[in-house]
Order: sequence, then C-alpha cells, then structure tokens
Amino acid sequence: MNMLIFIIAGLLVHCVFLASIFDIYFTSPLVHGMTPQRTPLPPPAKRLVLFVADGLRADALYELEDNGTSQAPFLRSIIEYKGSWGISHTRVPTESRPGHVALIAGFYEDVSAVAKGWKENPVEFDSVFNESKYTWSWGSPDILPMFAKGASGDHVYTYCYKAENEDFGAEDATKLDTWVFDHVKNFFQAARSNQTLFSKVNEEKVVLFLHLLGIDTNGHAHRPNSREYKNNIRKVDEGIKEIVLMLEDFYGNDGKTAFILTSDHGMTDWGSHGAGHPSETLTPLIAWGAGVNYPQKVTSQFFKDEFLKVWKLENWKRLDVNQADIAPLIASLIGVPFPLNSVVKMTQKKETTLSFLFTPFQLLSDTEQINILRKARSYLHQEKYHEVVSLCKTLISLALEGLSYYHTYDRLFLGISVVMGFVGWTSYVILLIVKTHTNLTKSTQDNKASTVLLLYGFAAIGVLIAFLLLIQTCPWMYYVYCLLPVPVWYAVVKEFRIIQDLVPLLLAFPLGQSIGFLVIGTLGIEILVFSFFYRSTLTVGLIAFAGWPFITRLWAQAKATTMSWTLLCLLLAVFPLMPVVGREPNISLVTMAGFLILLISSFSLTSLCKSKNKYVPKKDLTVHLFQMLSIALSTYVVNSTHSSLHHKKGLPLINQIISWTTLASSLLAPLLSSTFFFQRLLSIILSLMSTYLLLSTGYEALFPLVLSGLMFAWIYMEKEALQHYGDSLKPKLAVLDFSYTIDITHFRQLHLDDIRRSFFFVFFIVTAFFGTGNIASVNSFDPASIYCFLTVFNPFIMGGLLVWKIVIPFVLVSCAFEAIQVTTQLSSKSLFLIVLVISDIMALHFFFLVKDYGSWLDIGTSISHYVLVMAFTIFIMLLSGLAQLLTTKRIEPWGRAKGHSM
Repeated sequence: MNMLIFIIAGLLVHCVFLASIFDIYFTSPLVHGMTPQRTPLPPPAKRLVLFVADGLRADALYELEDNGTSQAPFLRSIIEYKGSWGISHTRVPTESRPGHVALIAGFYEDVSAVAKGWKENPVEFDSVFNESKYTWSWGSPDILPMFAKGASGDHVYTYCYKAENEDFGAEDATKLDTWVFDHVKNFFQAARSNQTLFSKVNEEKVVLFLHLLGIDTNGHAHRPNSREYKNNIRKVDEGIKEIVLMLEDFYGNDGKTAFILTSDHGMTDWGSHGAGHPSETLTPLIAWGAGVNYPQKVTSQFFKDEFLKVWKLENWKRLDVNQADIAPLIASLIGVPFPLNSVVKMTQKKETTLSFLFTPFQLLSDTEQINILRKARSYLHQEKYHEVVSLCKTLISLALEGLSYYHTYDRLFLGISVVMGFVGWTSYVILLIVKTHTNLTKSTQDNKASTVLLLYGFAAIGVLIAFLLLIQTCPWMYYVYCLLPVPVWYAVVKEFRIIQDLVPLLLAFPLGQSIGFLVIGTLGIEILVFSFFYRSTLTVGLIAFAGWPFITRLWAQAKATTMSWTLLCLLLAVFPLMPVVGREPNISLVTMAGFLILLISSFSLTSLCKSKNKYVPKKDLTVHLFQMLSIALSTYVVNSTHSSLHHKKGLPLINQIISWTTLASSLLAPLLSSTFFFQRLLSIILSLMSTYLLLSTGYEALFPLVLSGLMFAWIYMEKEALQHYGDSLKPKLAVLDFSYTIDITHFRQLHLDDIRRSFFFVFFIVTAFFGTGNIASVNSFDPASIYCFLTVFNPFIMGGLLVWKIVIPFVLVSCAFEAIQVTTQLSSKSLFLIVLVISDIMALHFFFLVKDYGSWLDIGTSISHYVLVMAFTIFIMLLSGLAQLLTTKRIEPWGRAKGHSM
C-alpha cells in the first residue's frame, strides 16, 4: 500500500476510533419537545436574586479569622439570623461553564458537549432563565451570553463589561465586581423614572443574576490564601449588603424577594480549578428571603467532615445539596416550571429496534408500572403518606435505572464493532510490517479468483449490516462503526499467505524465548498504561532503562556513553516523583535553567569550534549566538514579568513583544542553522527552550534540558547498539548531515531490537507528557505560566500556549527519533509502523477502561486517557513530519533550501 494512502487511511480510522467513545458512552440523554408542568401552588416569591461569586471556596467564606471575625459579616449574619446555609457539591470538571449550566439549567452538562467544542450551547438545554418572565443579568461576557442565546423569546437581558477587563495582571480585580454592583444600582435607579421598565421589574417570575468574577480572577493571580482574595470576599459581602438593602427599599419591603448566594466552583491553594479536589468541588450556599426557612438551631449534626467545628457553625443546621438541585430550588421559589432537561427513552428505543431484538427493562415493565400506581393510589386513599413517599422514591430509583438501561441499549454491539475494528487494524499493520520490512515470508502472487471471491463475500456482509441498520433507522455514525471492520478484516484475510508463512516460524521458535518476549512485551505495555494513573511508574521504567547497557554488551563497548545514559536516566527519573507543575511557583528555578542552558550551549559551541574535523561557518555561529541571546532574554523576561505583576504594575509591553517574537521565531530559527547532526539538534533545543522558559513557573523549566541531554545520549547509545548486528560502518555523528539524500537501497530490514527502539520512543513520549504533570494539572493549569504573553483572560490563546508548552518536549523526542532512524539506516516508515502497533494496543486497553459512572473525576480521567492515547497515535504522524522538517530543511536567505527525502 502506498505510504500516503496508508497515512490517510490510518488518520481516518483513528478519528473514527476517537469519536466512538462519545457515541458509545457519552451521547446526550436530553430529549426535547416535552410539555412544561406547572405547580398549582402559589409561589412564595415574586422575584429571585442569584449571586454567583465565581471561584469562591466554601471554607474561604465560612472560616473565621484569627480574631474571631468573619470575612463576610453580612452573609454570616444571614446564616445566624435570617436564612439557611450549607455546601453545594459540584462535579468535575470544576469550570465556569459546566458549573453555571448545573446552577441555572439543573443538570450536569454531559460529556457529549466536549465533542462539539467550546461553543455557547454545544448541547441545547432549557434553564430557569428561559422559564422566567424576565431575567436581567450582569457580569462576564464569557458566561451571560450562553443563557441569553439559549432562551426562547426576548426576555433574558445581559449587561457585560469588556472582555479585556478580565486581566489577571490588573492592579485591582475587585473592579469587576464593583462594576456589577454599580450597574445594578443604576439599573434600578433608571427603573424609577422609566414606566415600562418599572412595570417589568414588578412582574412575577423575575430573576436577577449577578455574576461576580473578581474573586476568581484574584484567586488565579494571587492564590486563595492571599490578602487580595480575602479582600475581594469582603468587597463582595459589602456589595451584596448594599444590593439587598436597595432592593428591599425599591420593592417597599414587600417580603416577596428571595436571595441565593453560591459559587460555580472553588479553587486549589495554588490558584487553579478544573479537577476534583475538595477545595474545587465544595462551594458555599446561602439562601434567605421569601420561601426560605429561618436558621434552625440544633444540638448535634452528623457529617463526615470536621467543617462545622472549624467554621464555628455546629449549632446552625447545615443543609448540603448537589449543585444541579439549585435550579429546581429557584424554580419552586418563583413558581416557574422546572427546566425541561428530562429524558423519555423506552418509546424512542422501541420504535427504532426490530421487535425480535428489543428487550424491555424488566423491573419497570408496563405491568409493573400499573401495579406501582395502583399501590400509590391505595396508600393515598388510606392516608398512608409515608408509604406513598417511600413508593415514589422506589419508582424514581427504578426510573433512573430504566433511563440508563435504554440510553445505553446499543452500547454492547457498538463496542463489539469498534473492538473488531481495533483488532483488525492492528493485525493488518503487523502483517504489513512482516510483509514489507522483514525477510520472514516468501513473495508469492495472489490467486485472483480467491481474491475476487473474498471481495464479494465481504461486500455481501457489508450490505447485510447496512440493511439491518437502515430498517432500524440508526444514526449515520452507526454505519461507520459497524461497517469499518468489514474492509479492515478484508485487508487482513487477503494476506492469508503471510499468515501461513508466519505460523510455522512462530511454532519453531523456542517456547522459553516466546514466553520471555511475551512477558517482557506485556510488562512494557502495562508500565506505559500504569504511568497514566501513577506518574511514579515512569521512574521505575527510567531506572530499568538506566540498567539496560549493563545487561548487554554496550557497557564494555562504550563506557563513557553508557555512564552518560545512566546518569541522565536517573536524573530524569526524579521528575515524575515531584509534585505536578503549577502548585508552587519558583522563578529562581527557571532562572537556573536559563543559566544552565547558556553554560552548556557555550561549552558545546566552544568544543565545536575547536574540533579538528569540523569547520563552523560564521553565519552558522551567528545563528547559535542569536539563539543564546534569546535564551538570556527569555530568562530576563520571566523574572521581570513576575516581579512587575507581584508589584501590581501589570505586564510590561516590551516583555510581551519579546515573548511573542521569541515564540514566532522558535520554529524558524532552527531552519537557519547548519543541517549537520550536532549543530541542528543544538539549534532546535535552544530555540524551543527559549519559548519553554517563558511558559515555565518552576522546576519544569529543567525538565526539557535533562530530557534533551538524555536524547543525545540515546542517539549515541543506539549507534553503539547497532554494532552488535554489524550493519553500520559507524560514521562519526558529528559529521553526519541530515540533508543528505539517503538511498532507499541502503535501508536495512527490521531486527527484534528495533521493537525495543520503538518502545523507547513511545515511553519517552509518555514521559514527555507525564514527566511534570498529569491530566488534572492540564485541566486546571496555572494561568501564571502564560503571564509573559498575556494577562487578559482569553481561553483560546491561553489554551494554545498551554498546548505548545506540552508539545515542545514531544518535538524534542521526535527529533531525536528522526536522528536515530537516520543513524541506524532505517526508513521512517518501518519504525513508525511498530510505534503505531504499540500505541494502538495501549488505546484498546484504555477503550475498555472508559467509564460513564462513578465520580466525574473518574469519568473525566478515563475519557482523557483514551483521548490522549488516540490523539498521540494521530499526533505522531504529524510529529514525524514536523521533526523531519526541523532536522532536514534549511532556509538560506541567499541560496536555495536543501532537504532530503526518506
């Protein structure tokens, strides 16, 4: 198969595999078009005011200061004298959008929204704002518009400040909340002289929503334990007090206003959120006013935590809720229908399934439903209300089980289809490796008659599958998942002669060695899988790598190289044992990394210039000196920026210009350097490190430096390892030129040792990701890492910079792997295919580990692991091209660009 066609087919197949989990596990359960149900009881409140203090932790609000006073005296008085309080338990991901969806729409936004990108309404939903008569909202442009655009009609009004006001480097982020309070006051002042507006705000079923972002902004910029964060809580407390008094005066103390204060999520001690730490999932909830109980004094309460004693609230009844339960609370207080984010599944599934294939949910069959309703009416007639409540709870529990049953009805056959596709694709790649890159099989002509018969047979199977899906009116993606295994397995069965040749060879292989290879291979894959859950597993692997030369002949063959390899493996093994990045910024470590890079690069260039075998042209030397200057500038900018922000002077413009210029030149500068092995790799490292320093806040700045050193050692070790097979003339790497065209006839066939090389590559790629972080640290990254580039909140640019920071170590590993392919005289295709097999086996492993139950932390982690491996499989195809571009191409301003083809 042509390599280009293979890559395109591979990309398509893996994109299907990647998308499959969202259709199998995470389709939206919402069914639209239901009829609203209104309660016949009159509501206690005509209007409700919802305060959402973005990023406010429960403990930050409820804890008393050392002198016994509260951070929020007005809200504390509400707890003690006027209302009810508790903790609102959020779910992962603890981000603003899903938190507000839960608060206002009454459901936890399902993960299918992930597949539809960062949109205002990736999954259409109803909300209490939509059900209200009028809603007025003030606050962030990142939150308010999604509820206005999701509303039916023109009754949800938004007032937002400019997006550039959300500046993490601002001198005073409390101005975001002051803006909201001031605009609410001006709004009601204007309503006194505007009869139309006055009539609207005096209607029933009115919601006033105040989104307060200052606490979250100060938490990101200064941490939740900072003076700025605590001062912002006091400002919010004062602002809420003023708004409450103003509204009571405006409405003449009619007692028809309800108030709720809560938060969308909390925040870790290091100023991030997104994961499932209690500091992120525990948020405050205080309610008072019309329809809300007054404080209830109690003598004892039972909660698993010790918060009541710490907060000195053990005598006031605590009422905890799930975050999604706040929406129906709002709806019941003002008398609007609950948001219609409900599900009706049995009829839907029965209509789209062949009768002989349909199996109803037995615990809630039609007969069982009638029996439960009959019992409920009987208990009501006998006034046995406790029994009615108990029966209703049982019915609710069974209904939820039934909804889950019908929602996941197609999961088994879809899962089987995807697994068959996975196994078939991996089998085909293995056969392709054996056929084109080894001497294990005989070259024979295919029997045309049997090939045609085989084609017709698989075509008939495809038609039958398509027909069964068609008569059941299945979604179009079902056709993709179910039909994909057909051509894949056709390609496998078509290579039957290769399988015939392989079987006797495998049977002739010594049993002990076969078991040994199988055990080592399985252990290697499991170490890679375990590293996704436990970073310390990478440490074990790197220690094992350090001992690799001592169990081979390499120790005696190349002692200096072996010692370098061992030392660098042990140094890199330290990083997975350290805390994930972003928790404790330490700019001095970034400065140290900058000085070390300058020192090492100075020594390297001096050695290169003194080398008798190599002349370094002045223009190449100029490029390297420019890159060293860029490293020095990056080190200065990091220190200068964080010092300026610490003194609340904002991000200096010159620092921002230098940062963006450095980023823009990071991929261009290496192309100006010489394509000789050592010079080009050094240029790539210097260029990428200058950007990485700007994106670092602590020890992670040292990580790519150690990784780069290990990559150099790996290249030399592989060159030494190849001598064992006698396939290399061992040319000096210093004079090796990446740009030379390699004759395809010089490529050698694969050895068993090449499987180890491919495994090393996959292991180093995984280490590049988990060496300094994990899934949670990416999800809740520290915004301080991008302060050299911008401080105004912009999720797209911030996300892009974060991704590039993650990609840089990948590029370093890929460039080293490109060098190994050249020095070991292998085509990039052969090693790439082995890497593909290893990553696909890992992906299949994670496919079985995907969860849609348990905590959202578990669910999110299982999705992230699978997506990460699948993205890696797709990404290595692109990384390979980028690495080849960076190592082989050269831009000569006064000449032609040179390159080589593999």
